[in-house]
Amino acid sequence: MTVASPVSGLQPANVWSFFEQLTKIPRPSKHEEKVLQFLKDFANERKLAWQQDAVGNMVIKRTGTGGGELAPAVVIQGHVDMVTEKNSDVIHDFFNDPLRLQSDGIWLKAQGTTLGADNGIGVATALALLDMPENAKLPPLECLFTVDEETGLTGAFDLDANMLTGQVLLNLDTEDWGEIFIGCAGGGDSMISLPVAYEALPSSPMQLYKLKISGLMGGHSGLNINEDRGNAVRFAARIADTLLEAAPGARLVQISGGDKRNAIPREATAILLVPEDAEGKASAVTGQYADALKREYGALETQLSVVLAKSSTPAPKQVLSYDSVAKLLTLLLTLPHGVIKYSHTVPGLVETSTNLASVKPGAVEGGARPDKYLIQCSTRSSLGPVLEAVRDSIAKLSGLVGATVERDTAYPGWAPNPRSAIVGLAKEVLEDVTGHTVKVGAIHAGLECGIIGEKVPGIDMVSYGPTIRGAHSPDEKVEIATVKPFWDATLKILGRLADAR
Repeated sequence: MTVASPVSGLQPANVWSFFEQLTKIPRPSKHEEKVLQFLKDFANERKLAWQQDAVGNMVIKRTGTGGGELAPAVVIQGHVDMVTEKNSDVIHDFFNDPLRLQSDGIWLKAQGTTLGADNGIGVATALALLDMPENAKLPPLECLFTVDEETGLTGAFDLDANMLTGQVLLNLDTEDWGEIFIGCAGGGDSMISLPVAYEALPSSPMQLYKLKISGLMGGHSGLNINEDRGNAVRFAARIADTLLEAAPGARLVQISGGDKRNAIPREATAILLVPEDAEGKASAVTGQYADALKREYGALETQLSVVLAKSSTPAPKQVLSYDSVAKLLTLLLTLPHGVIKYSHTVPGLVETSTNLASVKPGAVEGGARPDKYLIQCSTRSSLGPVLEAVRDSIAKLSGLVGATVERDTAYPGWAPNPRSAIVGLAKEVLEDVTGHTVKVGAIHAGLECGIIGEKVPGIDMVSYGPTIRGAHSPDEKVEIATVKPFWDATLKILGRLADAR
């Protein structure tokens, strides 16, 4: 018996069909080879011209049709990579396995993993446009598919802008249908490296325990940072620090948590050795702190789980030194996380924030102990100098405990231009499609528009998209009913642009 696809019967059928095909193609950031080959095959089958630059970004071009043959080219832009997050109890290989889709009739999501609607819906829309019949009223299209957006917008940074001629760009990578975005935050990462040392195990009888924080919402480190969602790395550090103080002789073996730079950590673990005569105290303190966290966060983080359980793993021969533990936990407990400042000019807009994204032992070979811990922080701001000031504070704090910090090159924000012609057109069309006033604003997340705007001087840009919730987490879902009007609005915008000369 054939099981119907969760997207069967959904409209627009062409967009949903291409999106479903994308969910079957593994496309983690920095590993987009399979989806890029899919795009090349797509273009070749339709005899569409395409180009690819040195880092993998692709442009597929379609001539104007239906009266739009002489109009200026329009750039349709989205990124092909996706954030690969899954629940810890889900078995899924993001390098080989297709996503498993499910729908409740209102939302489409994946089973226990990210969905890749960010930015798969935008990519599917571009493919559907390229696949339109020859009588469709469209201007010449330059569909730009960028790579590696989610790990630092590196595809956009290295874009060969000579592939583009268009001076109008529709970015299809925002997640609130009925709103249009004309500005975004810039961002940059800080990778902290803390040297650590080890000591021999105490001679007294010890029991190995695993502290696990799970069930948190996680989410996008820009779009969701203002919601004060729980940070599993911070929670694990808080409980571990309290346990070590309450159970004399207890030792920290390891702590790790978080994964992606642009995702709020959902899970974290700490491995601890506890003297047998202090096991009761350690369990009691952990339970008390878990209750305190649930009082603090439980109204929002309804699935928060804090478990301290005995581990059957053999105890290590050495543990982190007292000094190393003190420095490591000091960083995890004091590094900034969350909203730092709201905008004074755009009410409700987060201007500056930072995400304590992950902690993990440094990589080792041959069974050696890691000689350092790596802590990643991701900072965003609409203002470049402020972004660097926050990264300065992270570096200074890290230096106090003997850690070093490497910063990547911050990507620029996108300065709003409310008088833009394409913004005015998009607002008019979306208001016509939705039947209500459309909000025009900026977003506290990294879009590629700021970078592309620097590479193509004078290009006029706007960003919009269907409603997506839970991006960058296994809770990611797209609101089905918003995809059809999103498509309709895109066709109407392009139809109007097809009349331009």
